[in-house]
Amino acid sequence: MGDVAVGARSGHDGEEHRGRPVEAADPAADSAVTSGNDSGATEDGMATEVKGGGPGDSAPKVKKPRSFWKELPILIGIALVLALLIKTFLVQAFSIPSDSMQNTLQEGDRVLVDKLTPWFGSEPERGEVVVFHDPDNWLAGEPTADPNAVQTFLSWIGLMPSAEEKDLIKRVVGVGGDTVSCEGTGPLKVNGKALSETSYVYPGNTPCSQDDQGGQFTVKVPKGYIWVMGDHRQNSRDSRYNQSDKHHGMVPVDDVVGRAVVKAWPLNRWGTLPKPDTFDQAGINNGSSASAALTVAPQGIALVGVVPVALWRRRKITVERTR
Repeated sequence: MGDVAVGARSGHDGEEHRGRPVEAADPAADSAVTSGNDSGATEDGMATEVKGGGPGDSAPKVKKPRSFWKELPILIGIALVLALLIKTFLVQAFSIPSDSMQNTLQEGDRVLVDKLTPWFGSEPERGEVVVFHDPDNWLAGEPTADPNAVQTFLSWIGLMPSAEEKDLIKRVVGVGGDTVSCEGTGPLKVNGKALSETSYVYPGNTPCSQDDQGGQFTVKVPKGYIWVMGDHRQNSRDSRYNQSDKHHGMVPVDDVVGRAVVKAWPLNRWGTLPKPDTFDQAGINNGSSASAALTVAPQGIALVGVVPVALWRRRKITVERTR
């Protein structure tokens, strides 16, 4: 009888399964089938592989770096842009072609010119050595080059001298508001103060030249202009000998490229180009309307990190005619 009861119970259970879908008997077992990414299980116990995570899938591809030859044009382009920016805003190298600034500068010297500080309002000061564009045909009669397309491009970015722009280098003697004069052989006077120029005037030269071509003069420098002279006084075609031009020998401040701050080449002549103490004597500022808007040393601003590039990108100053 006990056996009958057991059989009836089994049969009842079977009837229940025939009339409805089979449900998971154990939630834990169902969880074991559906969880995980690598495999699943069917009712008969067979494991099935889940796509996307198996060992047969390929690994992510690593992007192959560009070859050197593909990178080279990009690097050249970046270098040219940097060279143009440095030349335009920071510092530029110039080659000295004549003896008009002896012994301060010799023919063949290369100087670094600060072009940054003028952007902050700094103007040329007495005693500074400056590079400036030809104000009014001071270099008339000098031969000019006829560049081809490649040379024109290289001069545009500063890798070659420009055929159109002619530049000179001289020492600033007077600024706006100053009265500068020469009588006899000197001394040169600024606002009535005699200058002691033995530290930079070429040995054997007199501060003033005795001639009727401009060596004897008294001039008043207008605001916005400077009066410049070479250190080799008897071998320099400077403001004195261009008083018949439209600026009466003055150089507009707007034509100044920048201040020469360092003799960079040759190495045995390396050194700074400081302003001589004679221009700081008491009373010399009387009547001057010029102001130095920036007193920070330009060497510290413009030269850091760009000296090697500037030396490579040197540009030659057009040779000037001596009188």
